Amino acid sequence: MNVFLSYIKQKLRSIIFIIISTCIILIVFSLYSLPLESVLYVALLIGLFTIVVGIIEFISFYKKYTRLNELKNNIILNNFRFPDSNDLIISKYQEIIDAIANDRLNIINENERALSDMMDYYTIWAHQIKTPIAAMRLILQSENSSTNNELLEQLFKIEQYVEMVLHYLKTESLNSDMHIKTYSLDSIVKQAVRKYSKLFIRKKIKLNYEELNCNVLTDEKWLVFVIEQILSNSLKYTNSGEISIYMDDKLPDTLVIEDTGIGIEKEDLPRIFEKGFTGFNGRLDKKSTGIGLFLCKRILNNLSHTISIESEVDKGTKIKIGLDKIDIDVSD
Repeated sequence: MNVFLSYIKQKLRSIIFIIISTCIILIVFSLYSLPLESVLYVALLIGLFTIVVGIIEFISFYKKYTRLNELKNNIILNNFRFPDSNDLIISKYQEIIDAIANDRLNIINENERALSDMMDYYTIWAHQIKTPIAAMRLILQSENSSTNNELLEQLFKIEQYVEMVLHYLKTESLNSDMHIKTYSLDSIVKQAVRKYSKLFIRKKIKLNYEELNCNVLTDEKWLVFVIEQILSNSLKYTNSGEISIYMDDKLPDTLVIEDTGIGIEKEDLPRIFEKGFTGFNGRLDKKSTGIGLFLCKRILNNLSHTISIESEVDKGTKIKIGLDKIDIDVSD
């Protein structure tokens, strides 16, 4: 109905012209006192001719509308072609749109090349920086002193930031970098815990670890990275107390990492996974980038896992990672 009304609006001037022309013809015929049957016969012929031409033009109009609607829903910039038009003005509009589309495609290609070059550069940089970091670690480990231990801790933080850069770059092509299979969740979590064992000892944070006894369908490397990020945040914002790792007793296959840290403001919770959002505690810390939890959410979404946060200021934070398997029916 909308297509028909649009067609009528487009042809409104022609319809009015035909009606006025017909009225003039009928008036002229009546002035010559022609028989009524002749006048009605002429009117009928004009009406039938108008209807036939209108139907033909409407069919053409509808085909063009359908074609344009298909282009809108399945547009491919490098294979884009308007339906042919005999209207000179419409053809000019199409030429202008084609020119704009070509310019847009050129801009997109240039931006993609620039982004690809930038990502290649930072990927190479992130890999190359690991060599001097490893050398510095060996030098600092050669002598056991409080200064060296402090420098080793700062070096560990540098390594974490480098790893974050690498993982951030790789998330652009995350699906091609996944190896999904069944892993022991205990094995994955313990990798992350071992990485931060010295920081647990240094900050005197107690670790409560319950055997998880759970197998999970996931990518080991990416899930380890997520758990490392969560542990890093827990250790950063927990000055005393404990961190607990266990399976939720109510939700199926849900890993819980709970700390007794400073917590998160209630108004910050809805935005905690936004890119670059640091919240009240992040602003106090002045070192928070707002990237860690954003990456965790993005990675877990690609792994078909979930993440949620419960927190209370000055009491602690509880992060839940849903690892429930999705059953896929492949029967015919």
